[in-house]
Amino acid sequence: MHIEEFRDYCLAKKGVTESFPFDEHTLVFKVMGKMFAVSGLERTPAQANLKCDPERSEELRAEYDGLIIPGWHMNKHHWNTVMIESNLPHTLIFELIDHSYDLIVSKLPKKVKAELENL
Repeated sequence: MHIEEFRDYCLAKKGVTESFPFDEHTLVFKVMGKMFAVSGLERTPAQANLKCDPERSEELRAEYDGLIIPGWHMNKHHWNTVMIESNLPHTLIFELIDHSYDLIVSKLPKKVKAELENL
């Protein structure tokens, strides 16, 4: 998957914005101000950090050894680095984006969830 396809998928989700809060190379996607995906644009091959349920993280890392690894510069218990320009099925990458987004949305305060619903 090319980084543009990854970007388009993230931006199509409700309430998502993109920014470069750290530097000009680190693209961050947020839902209602909370980060759910990070991609270092200078990294080759393209990769992204996505939040993940810790138990599922372990399973994914074992099944996709070297293609899904502990989150680079992130809490390695809750974040995975996913090699998006790899042999990983696009459907799996989309599923992992959805999972990360849903984890963040589930932790939003009720008021913010209501705002998101109304977008």
